[in-house]
Amino acid sequence: MVNNLKSNEIEHFVADYDTDNLIVDEFTIEKKVTGIFQESLAIVIRNPLFWVSSIIILILGSMALFPNLWTGTDPFFCPILDSSLSASAAHPMGTTLQGCDVYSRVINGARPSLAIGIMTTIIGTAVGVIIGTLAGFFGGILDSILSRLIDIFYAIPFILAAVAVLQLFESSESIWKVIFTLSVFAWVSPARLMRSQVLSVKQNEFITASVSLGASKLRNMFMHILPNAISPVISTATINIGAFIVAESTLSFLGLGLGSNSVSWGQDIANARDILVTTPSVLLWPSLFLAITTLSFIFLGDAIRDALNPKGRR
Repeated sequence: MVNNLKSNEIEHFVADYDTDNLIVDEFTIEKKVTGIFQESLAIVIRNPLFWVSSIIILILGSMALFPNLWTGTDPFFCPILDSSLSASAAHPMGTTLQGCDVYSRVINGARPSLAIGIMTTIIGTAVGVIIGTLAGFFGGILDSILSRLIDIFYAIPFILAAVAVLQLFESSESIWKVIFTLSVFAWVSPARLMRSQVLSVKQNEFITASVSLGASKLRNMFMHILPNAISPVISTATINIGAFIVAESTLSFLGLGLGSNSVSWGQDIANARDILVTTPSVLLWPSLFLAITTLSFIFLGDAIRDALNPKGRR
């Protein structure tokens, strides 16, 4: 066979096709690309534990913000002649030994407890995130100094240190003295956790890629490292709210919290010691609300932790 084509020529064959009836393969995007927090939100709203704890916290929040919606009785109105102790129509939870309505004091005791727990967590977490991020990101001498500072505060017994600091404000019954005292030691745990998270995130490949593309240190820290490292701190902070509420109650029980002229679950628990044997219900109600509040924040923190956990999103 004789090849009529030149050596540098190639013959192409194109099949005929109908442009009017041309069929092209179609595809659809089945899953929309979302961020970490969008995925976590979708997971957490499917968790029944999240809804149960959130509803309880909302109820407690309404008690703290609007106590008049729940009771019209003044918690400081204590007619000694009306001291029935046991439950009655006028006092569904009974009265204290001085005649104060237990129900009214339980409702009004939610405000200082929640305020101290939430404010202490916000302040302590903010300080801890800053210190932990700086220590883990810059490393070197700064990391050594901040790490030793964290170790020193971590070695101090929390309650004993709080008792010692509160002695300086013995004459004050302000809520801020308790918040300040607890915040002095509340930043240690978030700082340790944040430092370890930053050190872990720094080793990821996307950080190396960002550096190679010319991103500055501050941009890497705020845009890449901090958002990817803060998730465990958020879930831990939610759990810590309950822990600080218990700490405030413990200090009030010891007589070093808000003082006898304030309404507090811890103070009511301390006052109930004198009539615990004869009327245990006086101790039951503030203890029950304290336990429910603490467990609600713990359950909420667990739900958030499971949603923010990368293994939980698979």
